[in-house]
Amino acid sequence: MLFFVGLVMTSCYVEVVDDQDYEVNNPEPTLTLNQYLQTYELWYLDVEQTAGATRVPFLEIAFTLSFQQGDLYANNNLVGIGSRGGGFGIQTGYFDAFQDVLEISHDKDGYHRFQVIEGQANKMILKDLSSGTRYVFYGYQRSTFDYDLVFYNNIHYFLQEYQLWEKTATSANGYVNAFDEENFIQFLPFGQGDNFESSIDAQGTHPNDVVWDYQGHYEVTDISNNGYVKGLYLDYEPMGNEYFEMTIPDDNTIMLFHPASESTYTFRGRGYIEYKLKNNTSKKRISKAEFKVLTKDGAST
Repeated sequence: MLFFVGLVMTSCYVEVVDDQDYEVNNPEPTLTLNQYLQTYELWYLDVEQTAGATRVPFLEIAFTLSFQQGDLYANNNLVGIGSRGGGFGIQTGYFDAFQDVLEISHDKDGYHRFQVIEGQANKMILKDLSSGTRYVFYGYQRSTFDYDLVFYNNIHYFLQEYQLWEKTATSANGYVNAFDEENFIQFLPFGQGDNFESSIDAQGTHPNDVVWDYQGHYEVTDISNNGYVKGLYLDYEPMGNEYFEMTIPDDNTIMLFHPASESTYTFRGRGYIEYKLKNNTSKKRISKAEFKVLTKDGAST
C-alpha cells in the first residue's frame, strides 16, 4: 500500500506487563521528505517501469540520482561510474522538498515538480506533476551498490560515451586481415542511421578530420559464464560482419580479440561526451529480473 512521505508513521510492538501481552502504540518521529530523500545515498532508476507518454529528459538519461543538502547529483555516464564524485556522479542541479512535493531546478532541463510517493522497503515513485508520468526508483547505499553490474549490463552505451575510438596497438601474433587497416571506430545511438562507422585514416588524425570509410550496425552480446567479456558484432553493410570478444581494462580503453585472425586490437576513447551537456537520449537499463542483484552481496531488494 502506497503512502505519502511527510505524514507521521506509527508502528506497534508487544510489551510484556504482568505476564500478559499488550499492543502498545509507539509513534515514531515524523520523517520529512528532505530526510527521506537522503535516507539512501543512491536512487537507482528502473526505467522499464516508467509509465506515461511524456518523458522528463534528465531522468531518461540518469542511472542514479542523489539528494545532498539541496544539491542534485546524477550518474548519467558509465565512464567513471562508482568513482566520479565519490560514486554520486556529477552535480546536475538543485532541489527543494516540502510535504510530498519535490522541486528540481536542473542545469540543462530547467524546473520540474514531482509528487513523491513512498512504497514498500526502498521503493520510491516520482510523479511528474505537469504530465502525470511516473518514474520508479530504488534506494541503495554506495557501499553495497554494484556499479560493475550496471556498467557491464549497459556496455553498449559506454561505447557511445566517446566521440570516437582510436586504435593504439595491434598484437604481434595473429593473421593479417582487413581490420588491421581500420584505425578509428565511432559508435552512435540506435536510431541515428547506420550506428557505427570506421576509418582507415592514419593514427593521430584529429577527431574532427576523420573521414569515415565504412558503416553499418553494431551489437553487443553476452558470453556465457563470463560477465566481464562481451561479444561485439560489426555488421558492415553489405560486406558481411566481423566478430570480436571485447574486454574493458579501464574507462578509456577497449580491447578487441578477433577469433578469426587471433589478433587483439587496443583502442582508446577520444572526445569524452558528458551526458549532462549532450542532447538527451533515452537509455535501456537493466531489466527488472536482473535488478534483484544490484547489491554487491547479491541480496534481493
